[in-house]
Amino acid sequence: MRAMADPRQRVPGTDRVLAEPAVAAAVQRLGRRLVKEAVHAAQERARAGEISPADVTAEALAALPKSASSIRRVLNATGVLLHTNLGRAPLSAAAVQAVQEAAGTTNVELDLHTGRRGPRGAAAISALLDSVPRAEAAHVVNNGAAVLALAATALAQDREIVLARGEMVEIGAGFRIPDLLTATGARLREIGTTNRVRLDDYRAALGPDTGFVLKVHPSNFVISGFTADVPVAALRDLDVPVVVDIGSGLLHPHPVLPREPDATTALRDGADLVIASGDKLLGGPQAGLLLGRADLVQQLRQHPLARALRVDKLTLAALEATLRGPSTLTDNALRQDPAQLLRRAELLAEALTAAGVPACSQLSDATVGGGGAPGVTLPSAAVALPERFAKPLREGKPPVIARLDQGWCLLDLAAVPAECDDELRRAVLAAS
Repeated sequence: MRAMADPRQRVPGTDRVLAEPAVAAAVQRLGRRLVKEAVHAAQERARAGEISPADVTAEALAALPKSASSIRRVLNATGVLLHTNLGRAPLSAAAVQAVQEAAGTTNVELDLHTGRRGPRGAAAISALLDSVPRAEAAHVVNNGAAVLALAATALAQDREIVLARGEMVEIGAGFRIPDLLTATGARLREIGTTNRVRLDDYRAALGPDTGFVLKVHPSNFVISGFTADVPVAALRDLDVPVVVDIGSGLLHPHPVLPREPDATTALRDGADLVIASGDKLLGGPQAGLLLGRADLVQQLRQHPLARALRVDKLTLAALEATLRGPSTLTDNALRQDPAQLLRRAELLAEALTAAGVPACSQLSDATVGGGGAPGVTLPSAAVALPERFAKPLREGKPPVIARLDQGWCLLDLAAVPAECDDELRRAVLAAS
């Protein structure tokens, strides 16, 4: 009697699977190495008896990611609009289109009219100045900390930076503003106390070694009670440059966040230079924005360090489109009607309940996040699911990042565009 053939012998070979038209197309899209790893994994499953040898190709294709990058689009249902772990501000459709256009060969440093080399980022700088007419000049580097490092190096190396103790902040991942400033060769002249600083403190600290006065907005914490601060307008008559780091990136006052500092107001009040971030409340790409006096901006722009901090063509394209394009997703989220958010949550909970998933809608509190508007809550609405949904949602396609609260998995809709509601419903059903 003949022995039965080993089923592992029926597992298709690697070259045979790679030659399948759908797999070959995936190789063109993702690269041979990534696809080959998926094929090997499917073959091992077939040898272990977990899948049929006939299903190796389909299993390999199903395991492939949409792109060759490990960075994946997620649905932000945390209720934090600018979640640092999720990349802060999502780009608008106009900015995404601009990035796609800029991904190939571009005119980033070419004047198409003359055919000669043109100034890098001129269009983005022009858009920034059009957005903030009070600024005489502007410059863009790769993030807010980079602008601060450039200012300290160009204006205060081997000199003093006057800074209130209550503004010596620590931002994400243990990164401290004082450490950054002193790493440039500048010296810090601390004034005031943690909770109170006066104009006389600034005046007394000035001397021949003063490079500039720095004001840093404490964008990720709030000090309340027995406090005193000195507004920018009170510093305008000091005989040194006043540099204001507003943090979260508002270019103009915002009706939803009336207490959040903005670049236009800071410049109007007498700031010589204003530093802001591009990927926070502005709603654009990661970038450090510098606005203010033309002579100081030029001094920073011409410093050798500026070359090391310059942004790439993708950032310039996204920034210009953010500034000139339609309302950003961040601004849309800030201006949402809480009643509409609750209605969306109710409809989503009803659809899930009808499909057998235990869900209910409820009011919620969202936050700005990303080091912006500390202590401010935004009225929102959420769908509450059992806590066990959090992990399968996070591992789904697309991943859904929820907020855990008192044993519930909350899907806060503040940062979820309305057009994604059906996608969110399907993700929950897949995770059930």
